[in-house]
Amino acid sequence: MTEPSSHYTQVNDLRLHYLEAGAPDPNVPPILLLHGFPTSSHLYRNILPTLAKTHRAIALDLPGYGLSDKPLDAKYNFNFFADVLDGFLDALGIGDTNLCVHDLGGPVGLYWALRHPGRVPKLVILNTLVYPETSWAVKLFLIAMKTPGLRDFLVSPKGIVGAMQFGVANKARLNREVLTPYTAPFESPAARKALIQAGSGLGVRGLAKIAGELPGYQTSIRLIYGEKDRVLPDVAKTMARLKRAHPEAELTALPNCGHFLQEDDPDQVAQLIAEFLNTAIPD
Repeated sequence: MTEPSSHYTQVNDLRLHYLEAGAPDPNVPPILLLHGFPTSSHLYRNILPTLAKTHRAIALDLPGYGLSDKPLDAKYNFNFFADVLDGFLDALGIGDTNLCVHDLGGPVGLYWALRHPGRVPKLVILNTLVYPETSWAVKLFLIAMKTPGLRDFLVSPKGIVGAMQFGVANKARLNREVLTPYTAPFESPAARKALIQAGSGLGVRGLAKIAGELPGYQTSIRLIYGEKDRVLPDVAKTMARLKRAHPEAELTALPNCGHFLQEDDPDQVAQLIAEFLNTAIPD
């Protein structure tokens, strides 16, 4: 099995880290996988090798996360992240790309995709935010991210470990070897301050734009989610709403997975995504 390799590239004044597996093929669009709070490309380390059998598979550390730069003067809003994705794909020489999104990477990736109709042949949506009508859990998170002391704990290594444990159905899978790459980038106060900004910079207006435009968005969509999601407890409603907007989209609920389904059952998640990528797009 092809192990993902670690790379860096420069986008404007940002140094961005990403994991990659699989060989580029000019006839097959790659797949870009986006994480959310408080994770990184590390979340997809066990997903990439399966996808790499047929596709170039790339998982990016968004700015403010993982091993990518964490500027304190960035706005971390929808346009910032969309511009970063533009620059990242340009730097790698990628035009059209399949897309997989999770958590806060959902609105980031969907906003970018809507800005570039026709560039995403296939879209995979995992446990994520899509609509401006957010759950009580999201509202509490946003309040916490504005509360001194509480927000400092949430972005500390202990807080990140707690978030990961809260977000999986099987805590036994999260040993020190798994958790350290999530926590290590946030040992410094500056890095933690950037994570606060990166985790709370997306506004409701951008979500409203996504909600308004997504029903008319033309692409092939796959919906996969962990049912035991305590981070986004309304994820089933989100997925049902997406399914109503795109009846042709196949929907799979994984009963033994939580929010971080990539940690709970990476093999099954990878297989479902791979099958979708390798299914012919209907005419």
